Amino acid sequence: MNMLNQTLLRVDSCVGADLDGWLALGGGEGLTRALDDPAAVITEIANADLRGMGGAGFPTHRKWAPVAAAPDGDKYIICNGNEDEPGTFKDRFLLEHTPHQVIEGALIAAVATRANHVVLYVNPHQPEALAVTREAVQQWRAHRLFAAIEQRLGGLLSLGVVPSSGLYIGGEETAVIASVEGGFPFPRRKPPFPAEQGVHGAPTIVNNTETLAHVPGILRHGAQWYRNLGEGNAAGTKLYSLSGDVLRPGLYELPMGTRLETLIFEHGGGMLQDKEFKAVFTGGPSNTLLTRRDLDVALDFDSVRQRQSRLGTGAMIVVSEGTSIVRKVAEYVSFFAQGSCGQCPPCKGGTFQLMRILNRLDTGRGVRADLDALENLCRILPGSGRCGLIDGAVTVVESSINQFREEYEALLA
Repeated sequence: MNMLNQTLLRVDSCVGADLDGWLALGGGEGLTRALDDPAAVITEIANADLRGMGGAGFPTHRKWAPVAAAPDGDKYIICNGNEDEPGTFKDRFLLEHTPHQVIEGALIAAVATRANHVVLYVNPHQPEALAVTREAVQQWRAHRLFAAIEQRLGGLLSLGVVPSSGLYIGGEETAVIASVEGGFPFPRRKPPFPAEQGVHGAPTIVNNTETLAHVPGILRHGAQWYRNLGEGNAAGTKLYSLSGDVLRPGLYELPMGTRLETLIFEHGGGMLQDKEFKAVFTGGPSNTLLTRRDLDVALDFDSVRQRQSRLGTGAMIVVSEGTSIVRKVAEYVSFFAQGSCGQCPPCKGGTFQLMRILNRLDTGRGVRADLDALENLCRILPGSGRCGLIDGAVTVVESSINQFREEYEALLA
């Protein structure tokens, strides 16, 4: 992992479940400051321009503020560590190597919003992350700082680990809530939003693991320090999951706003031998593709959106010349089809039809009517599900046709 000289995410320490080791590195200082002045926490988070790192880039303080304003009673903070999308592997690394940083961030959120329940929601397909997080939680429960939080809250605080369903759809925030309640992770329509009615109807915050990992550093060093870590107008750092046809795939912590070409050719070592860059799936396989003309884009939420794509989780799946875009898209749409929960017929049936047509095209059995049907599905399916799964599947299909139509045309019988 490539780290900044003044790193925010202390994954280079690799303290694992050793709480004393985390505190010796300066951990706990952010929590102590939050305990001293809980009312100032959300303002500091807002001034830092911390955004959600799970995909949407939604301002974190706007999730926290309504929960803080809600009357006292049951309130929930959920750390979403379900992470199950191809090409994304940042959250499991954080939970395995610096779980106390993540937990401290969640505890700061609890102090700021007067929440009395903190849940670490971890994918059971990542057994090491699950085991380390459970051990870390036990250490926090026994520490004096935990008692100080309960004293500040004026009551007991529950802190625990809930294994997720392990399903891709289980990472959608309303599906997370359903799963924490003990049910099947069916997404729910919004509104009401989780901040209004979440777990058992109580105000709930669902934050990505990486989002919460940023919080202790912001409270410890201040909002301006955090903003200065980014490049251009972007704030902070970002974990970029780099994979595909590069010499040095891996997880890189770099300034938010690092250019795509810098990530791939400097940190990633460039393309595999004798390969040329063709495209990259940004934020995992559910977004639009960026091509050679986009190598200069700054990898931050706003800049990538200006290229009609999304930064998403920060996953970058690099594809080289000679690799079939149609085949890659068929693989990813197959993942979405298998991951659909089946609650919304247009999603379940739509992803299946997309997969079926793509597989026919990829194997040279497709005809003009198949390509026409694919484009028609891309027009009628968006917005037909309770969550964004079908929209993500359509986005990658539509983008691939727009960017590489000649590949689809060449496959027609």
